[in-house]
Amino acid sequence: MTDWTETYRPTTLSEVRGNNKARDQLREWAESWDDHRKSVIVHGSPGVGKTSAAHALANDMGWPVMELNASDDRQADVIKRVAGEASKTGTLTAGGAGRRLVILDEADNFHGNADYGGSREVTRVVKEANQPIVLVANEFYDMSQSLRNNCETIEFRDVSKRSIVPVLRDICRREGIEFEEAALEKVAESTSGDLRSAVNDLQAVAEDAKRLTEDDVVTDERDRTEGIFDFLDALIKEKNAEEALRASYDVDETPDDLLNWVEDNVPKDYHGAELADAYEFLSNADRWLGRVRATQDYSYWRYATDNLTAGVAASRREPKGGWTRYGPPSYWSKLGSTRGTRDTRDSIAQRVAEVEGTSLATARRELLPYLSTMTHHCSNRDLTVRMAGAYDLDATELSFITGSGESTNKVQDIVADAEARSAKQAVEHGGNAFLNASTSDSSASETSGDETTDGASETTTAADGDGQQTLEKSGTDSDSSSTAADPQEDGEAETSDDQSGLSDFF
Repeated sequence: MTDWTETYRPTTLSEVRGNNKARDQLREWAESWDDHRKSVIVHGSPGVGKTSAAHALANDMGWPVMELNASDDRQADVIKRVAGEASKTGTLTAGGAGRRLVILDEADNFHGNADYGGSREVTRVVKEANQPIVLVANEFYDMSQSLRNNCETIEFRDVSKRSIVPVLRDICRREGIEFEEAALEKVAESTSGDLRSAVNDLQAVAEDAKRLTEDDVVTDERDRTEGIFDFLDALIKEKNAEEALRASYDVDETPDDLLNWVEDNVPKDYHGAELADAYEFLSNADRWLGRVRATQDYSYWRYATDNLTAGVAASRREPKGGWTRYGPPSYWSKLGSTRGTRDTRDSIAQRVAEVEGTSLATARRELLPYLSTMTHHCSNRDLTVRMAGAYDLDATELSFITGSGESTNKVQDIVADAEARSAKQAVEHGGNAFLNASTSDSSASETSGDETTDGASETTTAADGDGQQTLEKSGTDSDSSSTAADPQEDGEAETSDDQSGLSDFF
């Protein structure tokens, strides 16, 4: 038996069911392509007719089709083929006005890694294309923002039950199958807006039946989660408190992420007192989520969910209608844009915590702000040099703390001074590891010089015979020795002061 989804695939846009507005937008895009020359992203849930609409459009326009799938493991090859077709101008094999339609299915599955081609290369292709391109995607926001910004977008929504039933009825009549209307309605209802699944289910139950009855329709309940945009639309505009809470059970989002979605989108429809009430419930949800993070007791999630769903729905004071363009939380885009800065901060905090013996959180919250204030714009240069040396900061990290430009001479000089200071300290704290070899030579030469210049041969001779006797004689004659050789003693005192930092190691 042939696949009914292929047998009864729409051949023209007029046969596409359930998305009349999107269908008209797609036709308008194609007819005006020479004016704007932009690619289009057709997105929506699986099975709602996105790819079928693209092929039907090509048939209506008389354009040959080049179809590729972004799920191919060799994505670089896919991109090269897309680029090749998209860059061709009119040929003998092309359709009207020398056009061909490039359909890139599952375009939300491109990897970000350049080794696989990546969305960056796709963006370049769609910007430079000489042929119309339709990118088909299930998850619109899985595509890069750059790619989305360089294309027109058309959303295909879930097909309603009243649009699915006529399609099923028409197939039954063409196949010569008798049916009860209730059976078709049951099939349509069980597929949750997925027209392709409805056709497949109809074929499965009608294969061996001469007459299709409601009792014949036994379909497993699909594990289908509700899309976040449909949920937001229902929560903010339609459902009461209990219905909103129950709808949240079918959304594949954690309460933390769901809070971000609702918080960012509720002001688009709520205003005044109802917005204030909604934010009061959202703040309560945030408190419960804070308790979850503090105690790791995830049973508190239920109270957060109650507030951010039932509470927000209960805040609505008047009916909401029309269509609202909801979007992903701006908090996520801010996190992405500040990731490099946060990585720098955490790297510095890690070293500060190790040196000071504190936790990473303490270093990040308490110590870094103090360091930043004390060395703001490198105002205290000596302190800044010592800080850079103590925590082994490079120019980027020093610039982060002080607020000075990374490439300025001031920052570069401080980093160089800090490195020199650290090297000097390494020698000083190295003890005999650095000075053993040279100490005996320098001691011998100093002793020889003393014998020649200050006439202290008696003391030296005594030392050769008996070290104890030398110390006693030196102690006894300290006053006279000091008086007789005053210039030399001053020099020795200076040398002793310079080496006082090493005294513990000799």
